[in-house]
Amino acid sequence: MRSRSDHSSNRIGDTASSVDATVCENKFADVPDAVRRRMSSIRKTGNKPEMSVRKVAYRLGYRFRVNQRNLPGTPDIVFPSRRKIIQVHGCFWHQHPGCRHSTSPRVRSEYWGPKLARNVSRDIEIRSALEAQGWAVLTLWGCELGDDSSLEARLIAFLAA
Repeated sequence: MRSRSDHSSNRIGDTASSVDATVCENKFADVPDAVRRRMSSIRKTGNKPEMSVRKVAYRLGYRFRVNQRNLPGTPDIVFPSRRKIIQVHGCFWHQHPGCRHSTSPRVRSEYWGPKLARNVSRDIEIRSALEAQGWAVLTLWGCELGDDSSLEARLIAFLAA
């Protein structure tokens, strides 16, 4: 059995983590603290749009898996028995075409432009890989989730087919 000291290299305050944090600090030295706090509070999974879709799907009687790591792109909501997947995308992060929330940032555009473009191209690759494996994929955008009744109708139409 390993002693506690053997696991000490996995602590957050270790040298490797400190070096990574220093590099990150230098790279984003011009970003105000308020923006840093706001950006660091954005979660990858379990965010409000995803949770609202999960609540509606569960209320409709559908059972699902969340963030299946064995599938390309770790899909948000997976219905294994139906071979269906729902991806919940934020309009800004995934650049929803024609949406007012998918604006390009004016500050640090040399950083954000390529980053957001990579997100869009990755989304296309992931969707293609999932469809090649026989999965049906529905993409829901954050701006479309305000009305539960229309969301219910879309989920029923997608999952019942």
